[in-house]
Amino acid sequence: MRPLRLDSLEIFEDVVRCGGFRAAALGRGVSSSAISQSISVLEEALGIRLLNRTTRSVAPTEAGEQLLERLRPALHDIRTAIDDLNQHRESPSGTVRINAPGPAADHILCPLTFEFMKLYPDVKVEIVSDAAIIDIVEQGFDAGVRFGNQLAQDMIAMPIGPPLRYAIVASPDYLRERGRPVSPRDLLQHDCIRRRFPGGTMVTWKFEKDGEQLEIAPQGRLTLSSAHQELQAALAGSGIAHLLEDYVGDDVEHGRVIELLCEWKQTLPSWYLYYPNRRHMSAAMRAFLDYIRNQKSRPANAAFIP
Repeated sequence: MRPLRLDSLEIFEDVVRCGGFRAAALGRGVSSSAISQSISVLEEALGIRLLNRTTRSVAPTEAGEQLLERLRPALHDIRTAIDDLNQHRESPSGTVRINAPGPAADHILCPLTFEFMKLYPDVKVEIVSDAAIIDIVEQGFDAGVRFGNQLAQDMIAMPIGPPLRYAIVASPDYLRERGRPVSPRDLLQHDCIRRRFPGGTMVTWKFEKDGEQLEIAPQGRLTLSSAHQELQAALAGSGIAHLLEDYVGDDVEHGRVIELLCEWKQTLPSWYLYYPNRRHMSAAMRAFLDYIRNQKSRPANAAFIP
């Protein structure tokens, strides 16, 4: 058997984790053809096919699955050994990969990360915005951000940021034409801007007032998949939008949209940063967690950091 390169094995793991050559290539900053060539060389050296390729997907063969089962812990041990050298450095280095829904990334995670990277110039951070519930360990992430009720039991979690509240907003033009709802049930007679989750289900709108809780399935002609798109639609007068306050505060303040049903706001828990319950952690990830904990302990009158 021809000698094998360690990076070929890492590339094979990346291709399976990412689900294809293109995604793996983007993650490594190389071309898809370079990734494909590396896999071909690896399969030739081993004398066995590791991946089944179609025009739409890439999946490991039985032999590939067997190799991955042994390969993942071995590569983890190698990365751990290399990362342990960080204790001899004055400043940690490495990469922190975090999976988070768009709103959490936009308003909590990105501001934290930008300040963190100023303090740790040798640390790289990758934030992937994704609302789908995934296995962060299997997908190669160091941490994720979700609501508390979406966390697996074997994860360690810490709250980040303040409690969340949704705002119901519409443009002045829309309200002049269609009138102003005075209760959540009135929304069923309006053109609401709906959102579909990555898994295909539609977002419902929840309300609470004086102990009474309501949940409605909004109706409308426009369905979108991101908060930024919903805000654009509301500003354009396309309907009534249901958005986290962080997205609409400036537009409400300047009158570009009008907030509705303020007395029916439901307060939700904060986002949670979660990570695997395992003894070893990279120096970069440890530094990131320490930074977040330090921000949470800042005095209330300090400059705002979520």
